Amino acid sequence: MPPGTEPSARLVVTGAGGQVGRELLRLAPTARAYSRARLDITDPTAVESVLRPGDIVVNCAAYTAVDRAESDPGSAFAGNATGPAVLAAACTRAGARLIHLSTDYVFPGTAATPYEPGDPTGPTTVYGRSKLAGELAVRDNCPAAHIVRTAWVYRGTDSDFVATMRRLEQERHTVNVVTDQVGSPTYAADLAAGLLELAGRPESPTVLHATNSGRASWFEVARAVFAGIGADPDRVQPCTSAEFPRPAPRPAFSVLSGTAWRDAGLTPLRPWESALTEALARAAR
Repeated sequence: MPPGTEPSARLVVTGAGGQVGRELLRLAPTARAYSRARLDITDPTAVESVLRPGDIVVNCAAYTAVDRAESDPGSAFAGNATGPAVLAAACTRAGARLIHLSTDYVFPGTAATPYEPGDPTGPTTVYGRSKLAGELAVRDNCPAAHIVRTAWVYRGTDSDFVATMRRLEQERHTVNVVTDQVGSPTYAADLAAGLLELAGRPESPTVLHATNSGRASWFEVARAVFAGIGADPDRVQPCTSAEFPRPAPRPAFSVLSGTAWRDAGLTPLRPWESALTEALARAAR
């Protein structure tokens, strides 16, 4: 969605300092932006003070330190469950709409076909359990809210996966990247545009998946990054997850289906390869 076409209702973005929040503000510069420093979404009084009837709230605020969550579940559940519960209840009281961003980590990662919104959940990590708890809290406190699950989000800047591959291409001759984790790479700018379109479509289903189309392993994404910046993709070497153990196990398969999004009449997000090409071009400017 190009600038100037954002919904006519007042748009409120929480978690405005994150990847998706920043892209929302780029596309909808008149939105009211609340970073974590400006608004603690676990504080009911603070949240109620910034809402008014008719607002459309897009909640991008989250605790996203997947590995650290394993040893700090209190912070994970505060950011991913308590905060959304407070925000959802405040939206209901204020007469505001809520669009809440969630994650592929609510699924167990053992499927062989893309996950549909109604498929059984079963998170295997603290982060995933905290995000699922947030979904349930949003449904309980604001039944009309939209929950949008996404996956593998990047902008190509800062410390996301794409930015890390750009940096490592400069620092190392070869880079080892796992081949046994397959998901839906999602460009934050495309996701933000989709969320803005959803903001204007209140009749849409309450649980949706929004990712760039297609699927890839992290290894394939890394090779595409190298190729996209003019480096030799063969410098990316395959490895397994077992060779890089993490405190929080990553899902082996977390591809999210876009069928429900498309069936709702929402614009499908483009293939991940073309989105990555644009992200690399923007990051290079």
